[in-house]
Amino acid sequence: MNILITSASRKVSLVKYFQGALKQEGGGKVITVDTGPLCAALFQSDLSYLIPRDSEPSFMPTILKLCKKYEIKLLIPTRDEELKIFAKNKEKFEEVGTKVMVAKPEVIEICSDKLKFTRFCERNDIPVPKTYTKKEINESLLGFPLFIKERYGKGSRNTFKIKNKKELEFFLGYVKNPIVQEYIKGKEYTIDLFADFDGRIISVVPRERIYLFGGESLISRIDKNEKLIKAASGLAKKIGLVGHNNIQCFSDGNEVKFIEINPRYGGASSLSFAAGANTPLYLIQLVKGKKVKSKIGKFKDGLITVRYFKDIFINNDEVKKLEKFGQGYNF
Repeated sequence: MNILITSASRKVSLVKYFQGALKQEGGGKVITVDTGPLCAALFQSDLSYLIPRDSEPSFMPTILKLCKKYEIKLLIPTRDEELKIFAKNKEKFEEVGTKVMVAKPEVIEICSDKLKFTRFCERNDIPVPKTYTKKEINESLLGFPLFIKERYGKGSRNTFKIKNKKELEFFLGYVKNPIVQEYIKGKEYTIDLFADFDGRIISVVPRERIYLFGGESLISRIDKNEKLIKAASGLAKKIGLVGHNNIQCFSDGNEVKFIEINPRYGGASSLSFAAGANTPLYLIQLVKGKKVKSKIGKFKDGLITVRYFKDIFINNDEVKKLEKFGQGYNF
């Protein structure tokens, strides 16, 4: 069984977990792709190729060609911008025997738009911070501090704490497509939630985000918090999540407020794998037609990850070889 991971970038840990899962399930190759050769994961997978950007017309034909050539059974998109494309073209991949880990297009649309996500939650009685568009802001009703971010932003780019009216006026002009929210106090969490292709929830693992850099968790701790598990499960069922998802929220110990969903693997998801929720293995088993029982609550509490950068040394000839394979995308 062969697997394709797109936008592989620095996701070495994800590649290795899928390689390990394949060994447990009879073997196979992990193939990675990206648009440039200097990506660490390309040199850790079994095979790797350069492909066009997802904005180019040749992107889809190239991926489909790869899936046919290597009889890819499972495709894992890992970049937000790709998700809409794969969601809309899921049937084309199924025609060549490839299952794509992606939700329905309408689900991806909600998750990729922070305002749509917030309004969806409000309509479905799911707790979120009070949220205002630029037109909706009534300063007499606002209490500082506030939080401002881009409607379509990712990571922590262009997100700011607003302490007063002067800062609010400045950042409303500075941030593109801004939304303003109440400032939430409490611990910040990412919840790794995994559901099968019918939306049945198999595992839910909350992890506290202790130290962040560039919007990514560098230090995290597993927290077997029943309120978080129950709240995330309810949200996932309402919205229709499938596969592995990163659900982000804040909690003060009593109330949980959700801020966004990344319907894909996250950079620190390996902590949940190590704690016992081996979702790469679950995915492979599901694609093979095996029944995967619920694993909710069956993970190691209190496990901590301290992430660091690791140097990989690559011969220039390896880079040139990869670049040569990428020219014309002749597989």
